[in-house]
Amino acid sequence: MIEFRGVGKTYRAWFGKSVRAVDDVTLDIAPGEVLGIAGPNGAGKSTLISLLLGYLTPTDGRVRIFGKAPRAWIERNGIGYLSELIAIPPVWKTREAMVRYAVLAGVPASELAARVDGAMEQLGITEHAGKRVKALSKGNLQRLGLAQSLLRDEQVLILDEPTHGLDPVWTQRFRDIVVNLRRADRIIIIASHNLDELQRLADRVAIIDRGKIQRVVTIGAGAASDASVTYRLVVASGAEIVARHFPETRRVSGNEIDVAAANLATLNRSVAAAIADGAVFASVAPTHSALEEQFREAVGAVN
Repeated sequence: MIEFRGVGKTYRAWFGKSVRAVDDVTLDIAPGEVLGIAGPNGAGKSTLISLLLGYLTPTDGRVRIFGKAPRAWIERNGIGYLSELIAIPPVWKTREAMVRYAVLAGVPASELAARVDGAMEQLGITEHAGKRVKALSKGNLQRLGLAQSLLRDEQVLILDEPTHGLDPVWTQRFRDIVVNLRRADRIIIIASHNLDELQRLADRVAIIDRGKIQRVVTIGAGAASDASVTYRLVVASGAEIVARHFPETRRVSGNEIDVAAANLATLNRSVAAAIADGAVFASVAPTHSALEEQFREAVGAVN
């Protein structure tokens, strides 16, 4: 279990105004869970991760990983971590970098070659083993960063913007990797601006803004079914009928209308009533994913 209890972090300046980067964060992350962290730039995500890694100490409150302070737990057990910005000496070769990271991670010498080769194969960078880091494309550098985070079979894995720079093929493969990494005693934390990825991968998403967790959204089977969502109706005929059956409508174009529905049951009743009245619909779809809708409500469409 990872616990944040009333955690705050203030960056104090010698001159000028101090900055409250994280404020009163309380959150539990259970083993077996994939937690997403989302928020606009400057919301406090990086500070929250630094507190969890023990790079920073809280100004207020406490952080615990399985009952211990972060640095104490990590120094004893290790952690898998992909940073948002991957900074690897450019003159290192790809496999050389992996070997160095494996040594730093404490991989036993007897397992080192197998672990390095396995992680490189998993992320599809074996063919680049002899290339210098500076010669890697942005996507291959990202895959190298992901590979090093998987060198040990860690119980806690923190991935900061893991799909940044990946092409669609490797974005899909990353999803498969996360699915395969799930296990009952492992915690996976993914911080990302890509709400679609978090919608697909996470069990819950903590939305942070202005240093505070604004809400925690449950995804998938555990999600609430009554979240209000905006839907776009494409009307083949009878657009004037739609307004009689939906209390909130907005005409987007000649045959596209946005409507609000409290839940799917209400949406279906209203659509059925409009059809019975003579409306013909070409399509009905949410204008945003459920997570994106919650994100917009939590932090606003424009921060």
